[in-house]
Amino acid sequence: MAFHEKQLPADAPIAAKAMNWIDARFPLTSTYKAHLSEYYAPKNFNFWYFFGSLAMLVLVIQIVTGIFLVMHYKPDAALAFASVEYIMRDVPWGWLVRYMHSTGASAFFIVVYLHMVRGLLYGSYRKPRELVWLFGVGIFLCLMAEAFMGYLLPWGQMSYWGAQVIVNLFGAIPFIGPDLSLWIRGDYVVGDATLNRFFSFHVIAVPLVLLGLVVAHIIALHEVGSNNPDGIEIKDKTDANGIPLDGIPFHPYYSVHDIMGVAVFLIAFSAIVFFAPEMGGYFLEYNNFVPADPLTTPLHIAPTWYFTPFYSVLRATTADFMYVLMAAIAAYVVFILLKSRLSAKIKAAIAVIALVAIVGMLPSILDAKFWGVVLFGLSVVILAFLPWLDYSKAKSIRYRPQWHKYIYVLFGIAFLTLGYLGTQPPTDVRTIVSQVCTLFYFSFFMLMPWWSEMGTFKTVPDRVTFHSH
Repeated sequence: MAFHEKQLPADAPIAAKAMNWIDARFPLTSTYKAHLSEYYAPKNFNFWYFFGSLAMLVLVIQIVTGIFLVMHYKPDAALAFASVEYIMRDVPWGWLVRYMHSTGASAFFIVVYLHMVRGLLYGSYRKPRELVWLFGVGIFLCLMAEAFMGYLLPWGQMSYWGAQVIVNLFGAIPFIGPDLSLWIRGDYVVGDATLNRFFSFHVIAVPLVLLGLVVAHIIALHEVGSNNPDGIEIKDKTDANGIPLDGIPFHPYYSVHDIMGVAVFLIAFSAIVFFAPEMGGYFLEYNNFVPADPLTTPLHIAPTWYFTPFYSVLRATTADFMYVLMAAIAAYVVFILLKSRLSAKIKAAIAVIALVAIVGMLPSILDAKFWGVVLFGLSVVILAFLPWLDYSKAKSIRYRPQWHKYIYVLFGIAFLTLGYLGTQPPTDVRTIVSQVCTLFYFSFFMLMPWWSEMGTFKTVPDRVTFHSH
């Protein structure tokens, strides 16, 4: 392609000449227009749409504070805990940087969970945004890996024993489990080799993948356009110039609008950092202020709060619960055979897979620990299948039957209950409650192809509903 540079008047401003020189060699202005000033977003965004921008803000906070922490941190089992204490006590403003990073980890998950709730309510995973959603699920998985590996680095009691428990879970996988656990640890026990490899992944490998997924997420979003609370495609109604009638430029309207959300977030974030960085032991566990001791096991080992819903699923999978799962799978297959519109071949394949799973759940074949790991992983991965599970006639919850909202509320209660129970020591009653919530959690997704299209739907308007204020 031939090189073209605009000819500007000799008396043109220096800034215009500099920008012209750059644009001839790098698509700066065109990128700015495509993703900001000429990217048209629906004009009816509400407060749920703050959380995407806030996620970007927290990502920047984590990267910047992480860089400063790495300057003083020692990835050595004999020095790691002391280096964190050195950062807290002797490095100028080190305590602030460390608390910003630890609070930012929890803030990241709060913001991302709320961002996902918005996608769930307004059907942001539906066509044509399937790939946007898949990139988002990939970001969530990377965040979980990043947080888990970063949690080991302070080398406190909960860091050490939490990593010990989670890594040992991989040992439940048949045939390759023990070797896989050994490979992840880098040693026969969690030790210096584990700390070093977790440090390298936390600082270099996972952040690179995470940044790549974030870029892909944004590019895919701007290619198909943002969803809105009405679930209406604004690109379907355009003027003579191809500009959506219900769209406004992202910059300056939403870029300035998001400043309010950023201000509120930073006030709350600063209040936690300065007045309650441990957040009652949920953001920073008290046991983690004690150096790692392989000879002393804490009374109750639990992961950080953002992992606890999935940890509860793992812990709920007991030997007795396996019989409930077998019955549930059998009932689900019968339901598919009677009610599904799938072809006979697909139904037969599902029946065979279910039969193999039921046989594998017998105590003499595979123990409950293995299936706990399977359900633990499936509870996260199942989110990626949402675009193909939802058959609703309307994307947004606004135009779905009223009782659909109650299903979403019950799902939220079940998820929060699992999260709370994961922070508590197990008892018989708590185990039963977590098992009920686990069944409802998976039923929400597995039965979605049927309940999502049931009921009387409201009429979806041709244009987005918007009231100026």
